[in-house]
Amino acid sequence: MVPGGFPPGLPSGLPPVLHIPYHLIDIAQPGTKYSVFHFQRDFLRAYIDICSRARVPILCGGTGLYIESVLRGYNLVEVPVNPELRQQLEGKTLAELTTILATYKRLHNTTDVDTARRAIRAIEIEEYYLRHGLSHSSSSHPAPPSTSPAACGLVGGLPSPIPSITIGLDIPRDLRRQRITARLQRRLQEEHMTDEVQHLLDSGVPAEALLSYGLEYRYITQHLLGQLSFDDMARQLEIAIHQFAKRQMTYFRGMERRGVNIRWIDATSAPKDVADEIFGIFLASFKEKL
Repeated sequence: MVPGGFPPGLPSGLPPVLHIPYHLIDIAQPGTKYSVFHFQRDFLRAYIDICSRARVPILCGGTGLYIESVLRGYNLVEVPVNPELRQQLEGKTLAELTTILATYKRLHNTTDVDTARRAIRAIEIEEYYLRHGLSHSSSSHPAPPSTSPAACGLVGGLPSPIPSITIGLDIPRDLRRQRITARLQRRLQEEHMTDEVQHLLDSGVPAEALLSYGLEYRYITQHLLGQLSFDDMARQLEIAIHQFAKRQMTYFRGMERRGVNIRWIDATSAPKDVADEIFGIFLASFKEKL
């Protein structure tokens, strides 16, 4: 979770007993536009810093796209706004924008087309890459500014792909759905997430910015703007989260086909057993390198 400045209870909150050093949490203010390009850049800075201190970096959580962008070294550049193109696309339906985007690439990441705003930005990015002869495919990680790759024994940028052990938690579909539903009900009814999103709006965060964030922000903001009743918001949000979880599992399987070896662990085991299995995988990997 990248954004900072959220009130307690929102996803960026951390347990007060957490003593493990962490990175890339509370680094951007609410409303800040933060893309996979920014994530890859900031990850590399943290990665080099951790390696330079002879520590092992752990990348935990995040969507498949963000994880794969650093594991496989996607060649990403910061794409500027194209006002002329945006004017041409303004007023087109989401279906029309999806069709246009499909002429540039195969649509692996459906979050590109879940809103017209995101679809326009995705088209803008693809048009920029096309006009400048760029490719998303991995080559090598550029060394981020203000860092010292040499401190990690890395000269000329980072290796691509980054050496890694990738672990996934495997959970039966029905149990996953039960846990998603229970978590959503808890956040809406017990953790008062609606009040917290209202706090963000009251503090000056534009509704447009919240609509471009995660699913919870989008649907709760629509409710607070009077576009959805509370019951409709809760029902549509639950469906959207289930659909998103399914797409993420599909993406992870695609990562495996593209060469990322994911070690799947039974998530229904006791937490200590899961932790022991993960530790065993890391320990075995380190022993192989000795």
